[in-house]
Amino acid sequence: MIVIDGLVKRFDDRTVIDHLNLQINKGETFGLLGPNGAGKTTTIRILTMLTKATAGQIKIAGLNLPVDEQKIKAIIGVVPQFFNLDSDLTARENLDLHGRLHHIPKDERNRRITELLKYVELSDRENDRVNTFSGGMKRRLMIARALLHRPQVLFLDEPTVGLDPQVRRRLWDLIRRMNEEGLTVLLTTHYIEEAQHLCKRVAILEKGKLIALDSPAALCQGLGEYVVEWSDGENTESRFFANRNEAAQFAATLTSTATIRLSNLEDVFVELTGRKVVG
Repeated sequence: MIVIDGLVKRFDDRTVIDHLNLQINKGETFGLLGPNGAGKTTTIRILTMLTKATAGQIKIAGLNLPVDEQKIKAIIGVVPQFFNLDSDLTARENLDLHGRLHHIPKDERNRRITELLKYVELSDRENDRVNTFSGGMKRRLMIARALLHRPQVLFLDEPTVGLDPQVRRRLWDLIRRMNEEGLTVLLTTHYIEEAQHLCKRVAILEKGKLIALDSPAALCQGLGEYVVEWSDGENTESRFFANRNEAAQFAATLTSTATIRLSNLEDVFVELTGRKVVG
């Protein structure tokens, strides 16, 4: 669905994306991970035509950027990191405005708006102004707006940033449901748990370069399925093992108390980048 070949983005003498190559499959939920400044949001901005690439080739659904820009805009939906709804309009009015911009006929527009408000569980608030909504409600409305014109690809840039864990998990359910219905989803996130739960594959970026690409499970197995953690008195140390027996044998040699657990995607991230995620 998305093919990125040799993507480069420079700002003056600073390279933000350094010859990035990616292929994202139709119907896949794909995650871009990386520390601040890794190039995640810049990649999304290029794919959604908010900024231009310095070099490289991009295809979305067989269409070429920037040649087919207008056609691509018609088949993608975008949920940006920051709220950009009209706070003085109601939920329905926000969606209606988006539908008009996409030239959706009135009857069809009203039907889709009703369906989507129900889909994101906002039917009971459709006539309330957005400035009365919580952060989670605004995010769900932005997703409904992005789906109104029935895109083939949905871009989510930090879709749950700043939301409490309960609301975040409700949005996970919504994203998972959209993907199960055939939508291709590309998301960036600082929440490693989010990527592990939602994404079929993830790409980890560091200083604009691709440093890892696989399913979360495969990346964890490559590091070691089990991890032993212990304290040396000042720092928490860790070591990875292919199976629990090896981990237990090593833990038995330690003089301090050790914990044995399954490895996760955050372990992979920290090992590859040397940094914990900053939300």
